[in-house]
Amino acid sequence: MTSKARWVVESLLVGTLAAVMAMPVCAAQQAGATGPPLVIKTTSLPKGYVRQPYHARLEAQGGITPFRWELTDGSLPTGINLQADGELDGAPSQPGEFSLTLTVTDSGKPTYQKQQKLTLLVVAPLLAQWGKYPVVNGQRIEGSILVANQTEQDFDLTAIMLAVAENGRATAIGYQRLLLKKGTDTTEIPFGENLPFGVYDLNVDVVAEVAATNAIYRARLVPKEKLQIQQGP
Repeated sequence: MTSKARWVVESLLVGTLAAVMAMPVCAAQQAGATGPPLVIKTTSLPKGYVRQPYHARLEAQGGITPFRWELTDGSLPTGINLQADGELDGAPSQPGEFSLTLTVTDSGKPTYQKQQKLTLLVVAPLLAQWGKYPVVNGQRIEGSILVANQTEQDFDLTAIMLAVAENGRATAIGYQRLLLKKGTDTTEIPFGENLPFGVYDLNVDVVAEVAATNAIYRARLVPKEKLQIQQGP
């Protein structure tokens, strides 16, 4: 056998041996392609706050990474996005309770999927609404507001009520500054003052500050109609 022929034979043998040796490895890889059972670890989502940054990460284990997440039923709040890697981020633009079905798919061969139903609750950090709707009582405009702290931090809260006459003159008919504890459902703040004869617009402004984070939340209430004092000095 010539040297060249011997080289060709040896090359074929080496190639065949390499292929044979690779077969058990490939078989082992195929056998392990499904991995351990796929399990979703996330069973609840943190509360979100209107117009505030939101971030949560969906977690799963088992299967073959990387995982791919998708929303398969329900809808996310406007402003919140789901990334394929399971990141939820953004800033929700409206309050509400959003029911979601989230699906994770692994990279196994064949692929495996798991679904999880979750609820994302979005609330206004500072809630302000009428307690006693403003009315005219003789020469007096009076009423009350209800405020609530729906966050996990205490508020330094200030509320001011201004009656603005047609000539632009503003009169404070209520003022309150208080510590509104975290998770406070409702606190009533009354207001009222005697005013001269005339027609008034009422503006109620509420500002809540969180010193630890420099966060500021605002709310405004305005009656749907003007308020008229028909008696006066």
